[in-house]
Amino acid sequence: MNKKVLLITPPFTQLNTPYPATAYLKGFLNTKGIESHQIDLGIEVILKLFSKEGLETLFKKMKNTEVELSPNSFRISSLKNDYINTIDPVILFLQNKNPTLAYHICDRSYLPEASRFTHIEDLEWAFGTMGIHDKARHLATLYLEDIADLIKETFDPHFGFSRYAERLGQSASRFDKIQNALQAPETLVSSILLELLENKLVQCNPDVVCLTVPFPGNLYGALKCGQFIKKHYPDTKVVLGGGYVNTELRNLIDERVFEYVDYICLDDGEAPLFFLLEHLSGKREIDQLKRVFTLSNGVVCFHNGAKEMDISQRETGTPDYSDLPILGYLSVIEIINPMHRLWSDGRWNKLTLAHGCYWGKCTFCDISLDYIKRYEPVTATILCDRIEEIIEQTAQNGFHFVDEAAPPALLLELAMEIIRRKLTVVWWTNIRFEKNFTPDLCRLLRASGCIAISGGLEVASDRLLKLMKKGVSVAQVARVSDAFTEAGIMVHAYLMYGFPTQTAQETIDSLEMVRQLFEIGVIQSGYWHRFAMTAHSPVGKNPGIYDVKQVGPEFGGFAHNDLVHEDPTGCDHELFSHGLKSSLFNYMHGICFDFPLSEWFDFETPSTRIPEDYIENCLENLQYKAPRSNAIVVWLGHLPYISFFKPEEGEPGDHDEIAELIFCNKKDEWLLQINAQLGHWLHKVLPKLIIGHHQPLTLKQLQEDFEDNQLDNFDEFIQSNIWKQLQANGMLVL
Repeated sequence: MNKKVLLITPPFTQLNTPYPATAYLKGFLNTKGIESHQIDLGIEVILKLFSKEGLETLFKKMKNTEVELSPNSFRISSLKNDYINTIDPVILFLQNKNPTLAYHICDRSYLPEASRFTHIEDLEWAFGTMGIHDKARHLATLYLEDIADLIKETFDPHFGFSRYAERLGQSASRFDKIQNALQAPETLVSSILLELLENKLVQCNPDVVCLTVPFPGNLYGALKCGQFIKKHYPDTKVVLGGGYVNTELRNLIDERVFEYVDYICLDDGEAPLFFLLEHLSGKREIDQLKRVFTLSNGVVCFHNGAKEMDISQRETGTPDYSDLPILGYLSVIEIINPMHRLWSDGRWNKLTLAHGCYWGKCTFCDISLDYIKRYEPVTATILCDRIEEIIEQTAQNGFHFVDEAAPPALLLELAMEIIRRKLTVVWWTNIRFEKNFTPDLCRLLRASGCIAISGGLEVASDRLLKLMKKGVSVAQVARVSDAFTEAGIMVHAYLMYGFPTQTAQETIDSLEMVRQLFEIGVIQSGYWHRFAMTAHSPVGKNPGIYDVKQVGPEFGGFAHNDLVHEDPTGCDHELFSHGLKSSLFNYMHGICFDFPLSEWFDFETPSTRIPEDYIENCLENLQYKAPRSNAIVVWLGHLPYISFFKPEEGEPGDHDEIAELIFCNKKDEWLLQINAQLGHWLHKVLPKLIIGHHQPLTLKQLQEDFEDNQLDNFDEFIQSNIWKQLQANGMLVL
């Protein structure tokens, strides 16, 4: 098979790191010996536009237009020379190539400032007096957003740093608006996009171009690329896929989209793409393709006759980022939110631990679709092999594990393997707040490099959590969050309002739960979003069961996912939007915890029914549970130095020999004095508990070893102060 493939991420996803879809596919094609190249047109367009040459072109075009400028755009235009002269150094700074510019940016005399700086947040609170580089990144981001506002107003209303013409792709039941936009004259941004695309096409000369559309904000850019290729390179086949396609276009019947692409693939792309390449090479009939839409005789046809299964996660290969400009991405800080900062700042290699979701029950989620319902984990050994390969490719050791919900059992094995290989990895991921995330597991994850987790608290109401089939309670969320926080891992909570049948009382009670979680400090970051009913979720499939009614939109042949619904038994959910978000903003700042909840809303609200110490009681009223006998016992600390002595005559126990164990760690040292027999045993057994290439001891095996050495009662030992000291310094039972 000699087809050459070009994989494209169209504008725009993230400024700071590549979206992983093309890297995943390139890694798979490598395993099949198929030549492929990739390009992130998002970052390429940004770097071309936000340059001295790009801004000179921008302001020159503005001079030749008769657009009436707003006061803000007029100000930017008046300061055009300041923008032109500062843009290249600022871009280098955001690429971490010009770090000393931070001092110049922070003195607020270097960058021109427009409307984005008007309501600038409290920089001292956010970054302190020493956070010079972070403060400068935030100011530089505002500076770029000012320029972006000018571009939107004067040349391209579709422009945005993490999306392009997003509103055209959102809830696009009909193709009409997208079609009209694609037929309109080229804008400044689309002209740059097509220029860069043509350069890559000439360079690679591909037989097949694959366009990934993960979000609505990539659809227009993808189709714009397809339009250009179909017009100027008619022999090149264009394939469309990605997350947006998988969720929105499953019922596609509008043939007009095939004016821009030749094939549309659903779900995981490895098998559909490989079989399609076989078809294009004359080795497979079209009816034996896998999950592929085509246009035949003017009619949209779906081909899914392939008998082969999807490619196993073990056989997809290591994601290949090698031909992406890793050092060209921009570390920006758009808003001062701890978790959102991770999204936009730093270069994160994205990797999936397991296909699908191991829980797969949440009623608001697309659990009927393959990307959720087909759960397939990868072994920790394979994952660490891939981690090492990606670090070698990118020279970056930051990882974002992009799972729907990372399984705790797999995270345990992964953390053990990372520590065993002595890898330096910094990582974060999404989890469910389930009970298996014990304090000891959280400490292990932290030791392996975990710095943050995000998880769905959703509506902090046990009734609604049960209706959602989340499988957690508010009390459990509090305990798990506390375990992560105590381990030094930041916790971000996804919060939801407007779930079917949610009352005003439940919304206020949910806010009170959130207030307490932040006040106690077990959650550090959060974000409220409004419930959206989708076609592939249990709520969307059976709205009557949840006492809601679908009222639109009427399917117009293109996208089908977002559903408009009525909630006759619930409250007017949109009324609460501003108050929920305003209160959360203040709670994240650590202020306004004493404000009555009613002050966040400009309408009458019920008083909360939640006791003011509810979360505190959840954390205090923990019943001791004896660890499982097959639990693994791990020692994260260093091995101690041991010596023996006898107490001075006349001291208690002056006839008994004492063992003195000195433990050194990275910060300090501590001393343990115990009887000699126990000291001998502990000194001998600790090497067996360090994570290495030997099999770790279970608690039962540790007990047997303890008893073989004729020591006292093991149950009393693990309840003793000696054991507690060991636990405080690195002894984990997992």
